[in-house]
Amino acid sequence: MDVIALDDPTDAQIREWHGVLAAVHAADPGAQPAPDPDLTTRLLLGAEPGSRQRLWGVADGARLAAVALLRLPGEPGPERPGEIDVQVRPELRRRGLGGRLLAAAAEGLRADGRTSVITQVLAGTPAVPFLEAHGFECVLTLRGMLLRLDDLPAGRVARLLAAGPAGYRLVRWHGVVPDEHAAALARAKHAMADFAEYEGTPWDAHRVRETAEIVAKRGDDLYTVAALDGPVIAGFTEVVVPHDATGRAAQYDTAVVPEHRGRRIGIWVKAAMLGWLAEARPEVREIETDNVSDNVHMLAVNAELGFRVERESVEYQAAVADLLALR
Repeated sequence: MDVIALDDPTDAQIREWHGVLAAVHAADPGAQPAPDPDLTTRLLLGAEPGSRQRLWGVADGARLAAVALLRLPGEPGPERPGEIDVQVRPELRRRGLGGRLLAAAAEGLRADGRTSVITQVLAGTPAVPFLEAHGFECVLTLRGMLLRLDDLPAGRVARLLAAGPAGYRLVRWHGVVPDEHAAALARAKHAMADFAEYEGTPWDAHRVRETAEIVAKRGDDLYTVAALDGPVIAGFTEVVVPHDATGRAAQYDTAVVPEHRGRRIGIWVKAAMLGWLAEARPEVREIETDNVSDNVHMLAVNAELGFRVERESVEYQAAVADLLALR
């Protein structure tokens, strides 16, 4: 079985790729939704704005036995890690197919000037020992949580809004941040204790706008609610409603800057977001989120709102030099 580049996949190869994803999901369902054929097609035919991607597969005749997608965010160079996703048909695991795809991806990373690569997988699945055997180290543990809006007690959102902290005011915007709040939002994003700590890319007004523009170019809708202390953003929350949403939205970033913590700003902005979505997007009935497992405060905020843990994921990182040495 040969490793082949699939950077311009045919319709048949896209169907085969989706077949690999469907087989993996059937064996390791976790709490993840089943893969969607249309989403697979969009994923393979075009990288997100602001990034490039490389695709490889292990061919077993006309059939794909394993696949790998390498995302290259931003410009070439060592500033940001690549992002790899490797999937192997369950009945063909432990035959070295995943390792061969990692080797191909390592060459792609080196050619692009990257020095590290990251990936996220479900805890407790075969992907964990595979990654550790190939030199990846766990850098984050994430709890996937889901809020079903129909389960919210009547009046809870209104009560949380009414109990907002004195001295602050709420603002909200749809899409790209208004110019008057861009720099303040970038500063607030530094408060997040998450993946950004080892991603190595600082937040500034340009990156804040670029992130929102990427969401818009996908056709998705980004909603932001922030609590202001004068011109300062003391805390904020973001939710993205996919353009093809079937009732589920995704929680993006939420943070409260250190000097404003302990005043229930986090739950206040989240309650304001729920109220806004009820008005603007009543079709949204569920919101999913990931929280770093040691972010006790945000986990407590989400639990109070009604989020329930659905799954646990882990983020792994490896040096490209280490992957090249394993070939």
